[in-house]
Amino acid sequence: MDEVIQVTQWLSSITPRKKAKLFFFTTHADAPSPMVGSNDVDTHEETQLPLATTVALHNFKNIDEFLKKKVNTFSCYNVIENEITKTDYEHLRFYSACKYLDVVPPFLDLEKISAIQNKFEMTDEERDYRLLLDSADLVLEKVCDSLKPAGVSQMWTALRKDRNLIRGVKTIDIIGFFVDPNPTGIKECLFFFIVRFLQKADKINRVNTNRLERLIAQCDESSSCEEGKTIDFIIDSLRFYPTELYPFGFCLIMCVIEGRDGAMQEIEKTMEISRHLGMITHTEKNPTKEPIELVKKELMQPKYQFYSSFTCWFMSHGDSNSMVLADGETIEREWFLTSFPDISTFQLKPKVFFMVSCRGANKFSLKGDEFEGQSATCDYYDIGSALLRNRMLDITDSVRDISYVQPMMDTLVAYSTILDHLSGRANTHGSIYVDRACVLMSENISRGRSLTEILEHLSQDLHEILQETMDEDRIVYKQACHYDSFFRKTLKLPYTRHPKEDVHSAPQ
Repeated sequence: MDEVIQVTQWLSSITPRKKAKLFFFTTHADAPSPMVGSNDVDTHEETQLPLATTVALHNFKNIDEFLKKKVNTFSCYNVIENEITKTDYEHLRFYSACKYLDVVPPFLDLEKISAIQNKFEMTDEERDYRLLLDSADLVLEKVCDSLKPAGVSQMWTALRKDRNLIRGVKTIDIIGFFVDPNPTGIKECLFFFIVRFLQKADKINRVNTNRLERLIAQCDESSSCEEGKTIDFIIDSLRFYPTELYPFGFCLIMCVIEGRDGAMQEIEKTMEISRHLGMITHTEKNPTKEPIELVKKELMQPKYQFYSSFTCWFMSHGDSNSMVLADGETIEREWFLTSFPDISTFQLKPKVFFMVSCRGANKFSLKGDEFEGQSATCDYYDIGSALLRNRMLDITDSVRDISYVQPMMDTLVAYSTILDHLSGRANTHGSIYVDRACVLMSENISRGRSLTEILEHLSQDLHEILQETMDEDRIVYKQACHYDSFFRKTLKLPYTRHPKEDVHSAPQ
């Protein structure tokens, strides 16, 4: 059959709503930067004009033309085994979006997808199409699905009132002030236009969504939300780190085995909980400085742009400032913690570090009756919310910026013990902290708990456990763990994870 006819038939089989979503997912706003050929010609025409004309004319002609061009470009593309290009990235996004929406063109050459994945050096696990989807876009899709056409129309009206933001933007004028978002697919096009416009204007990104939340907050709940949804529910969904679908993220496990009883148990437990959470995992046994540097270099490769989070377990002996490696050398804990979060592939994504080692030799020993119950009281002052608001600063958009980010932002560091203190372990099971952390995370899958909630529960649980030193003194003591958080959103554990074998990826 003639290819033109095939493409036409394929487009006619896609509903307007799915066309809008396919366009949205394919014109992803945050393409990886370390790519060849990403001179980033003005993408304004490509990402916003088709949406604007579709909303204004109630006609999907321009989106159809875009999708036709995307399919034709893919058909003509020759996969060359050299540096990864922006086109490679775009084709993987296009394929994954088609797969997610169940609109894969029957004539699409899936061997090309496999060849592109080879260029990214993807493992079998990483060839799952869900890895290629952008989790932030999936969250925005759910927000759109939660709003009625009237809600998106109210967002548009609120946006149009911000004259400083929209001044001189031609696509805004194409749509006009009053919009009828009721025809099928038009609501989606208008919402996705608003999102892409705010992203291009540097007002929102995958972490900073305040500007979008403020638009939604101005909607009338009774007319703007789909059944069972509320404005608060929709806004709350934007306040979590986007980690939709599989995988939950990439997990790096580093464990020094030499001289650490139960270390293999630690590896087994952390691997098991990582898989249970839906993470793709890499393990480094007995790490030294050279493998650590190689792992850092590996994490800078383009394929890691597709992951939505990063977790690292580092288990070894240590003191207040450093950690002992397998060869007896030490590395500064602070150096380790500041160098990994600076990796560009995980920028604006949650990064969690579990640092499991002693940080000194002190012990919180239990002696006699010195822990008799104590109580404290304090006064509470009731400050009216209106009075409080009147005394707060008025922070305008002109003094806000989301372009520059401190490297440690979106990072959480969980320590197995407090500074200058021991981190306890059992002879056969290894670190007690690792054991309890894995148990609590496993128990809280499907309960909608956030990571920080679990860490707080872990702090309580661990501090109840009586431990004993392994030396001749046999001192009974307690251990206290804690965490330092630079998170800007909440990181929730996944509700469910679909088994890998249930999803058909591109042929190998």
